[in-house]
Amino acid sequence: MGNVEEGRDPRVQMWAPVCQAVALLLGPYAEVVLHDPETDRVLEIWNPMASRGPGDPSLLGELDELDPSARDVYGPYEKLLADGRRLSSVSAVLRDARDRPSAVLCINLDRTPLEQAAAVLSAFGAPTVQRPEPLFEQDWSERIGHVIGAYVRETGRPVERLTRQDRLAVLARLDEARVFAVRRAAPVVAGALRVSRSTVYGLLAELRAPSAKD
Repeated sequence: MGNVEEGRDPRVQMWAPVCQAVALLLGPYAEVVLHDPETDRVLEIWNPMASRGPGDPSLLGELDELDPSARDVYGPYEKLLADGRRLSSVSAVLRDARDRPSAVLCINLDRTPLEQAAAVLSAFGAPTVQRPEPLFEQDWSERIGHVIGAYVRETGRPVERLTRQDRLAVLARLDEARVFAVRRAAPVVAGALRVSRSTVYGLLAELRAPSAKD
């Protein structure tokens, strides 16, 4: 280990490898800042996203007034840059051998590339026009998948976790779409719902019974 560099704050000398490692791992999208909690000044900064530098005001505020997310850790919380970029920021209080706050480490992660990637992925292969119903009017198997899939997305429950009431609701929609007017539609519905044909027939009978409508 080398000696402390002349004129360099010993706290910077101690924590610089950690700060540099984080900056290298997440750079150029992460700004890493080491603050002096006593003077509320920046001790050192890696990958600066703004014009501030060592010696500039930190503007941290009173950490004691904040609710930590873990011991001596605050965030992640959102910050905005003047150019509109959104940051996810986290701060950690670094203590000395006497358990006194010695420095505050802040990491500001630019979310722009993540948001851009999410936008690209969500747009990739996404439909650009409404479903052309005339193409599917005669395709009753397509209708079965569409009705069941729509219900699964609405409820957030996969097919295997649908309750009895869920299956009744799905069968009601399929019946309204006149799926069961097609011969041998019931076995296809049973396969899609992952139940037996007898279960489908029983639920249909219950659904169509006069008492069910009452």
